[in-house]
Amino acid sequence: MATKAALKRLTREYQNIQKNPPPYIVAHPSESNILEWHYIITGPPGTPYENGQYWGTLMFPPEYPFAPPAIRMHTPSGRFQPSSRLCLSISDFHPKSFNPAWEVSTIIIGLLSFMTSEEMTTGSISASEAERRVLAARSRWWNSTGGGSHVSATPGVTPTSKGINNVKAGDGGVKFRTEWPELDQDNWKWMKSNRIDENTGQILRDPNASATNCSPETSALRRRPNGSAPGLGSVIEGGHVAREAGHSWTYRHTVWIGLAVMFGYALLSRLVNDVQGR
Repeated sequence: MATKAALKRLTREYQNIQKNPPPYIVAHPSESNILEWHYIITGPPGTPYENGQYWGTLMFPPEYPFAPPAIRMHTPSGRFQPSSRLCLSISDFHPKSFNPAWEVSTIIIGLLSFMTSEEMTTGSISASEAERRVLAARSRWWNSTGGGSHVSATPGVTPTSKGINNVKAGDGGVKFRTEWPELDQDNWKWMKSNRIDENTGQILRDPNASATNCSPETSALRRRPNGSAPGLGSVIEGGHVAREAGHSWTYRHTVWIGLAVMFGYALLSRLVNDVQGR
């Protein structure tokens, strides 16, 4: 339960962030608990996260602002382990370095700055730019479907939206829908208009569309997230297969044919020399 000081401070900060939201950031406290804040970071242009929708939570201690919050990002990004506590100078990993003058907006701006860097810490991961772009393209689908788990709900069991432990893939998007109902509706409209498969997050083929009309975002949505880093996708093997399928047998075996010709020439030359030497 929040102290009076924390309640007063967080109430004022919510008013401030509503009036002057930082670029690419929106945030609000949960209706049931002012110490539980939810934020959305929109991936900035010119980064691998461009147009991605990254949802996370700040869990403030009752004694805030004299102690920092626990920071998590739930949406897979290729930068952070989903729903893991992040070790930052502005998080609860370093309470002694936290400045009481820092506000919610300051904390999330700091998180965004760290996200767009390549510095490693507890809770961060490595991934390629291409992998991060794939996850950015799939982020709206992931948030609103719980990673596709909305289609596999157990009959007769009603998912709960209480607590922050229900935000990983598997809750069917219930927690996101509870905290961001308008964004959730927009996401479903976006999935429908872009023919996104609710089960996989991949774009469905439009039989009336030209096969050559393929935007970068559409290409990303068609890729499967089965790569080197957790939850990521790799298309290298598929590219090799496609290239080989487009070449003839002779082209694909040029090296072996060349070696066979050289070996045959050498053998023939030796036979000629042996005959002449007799």
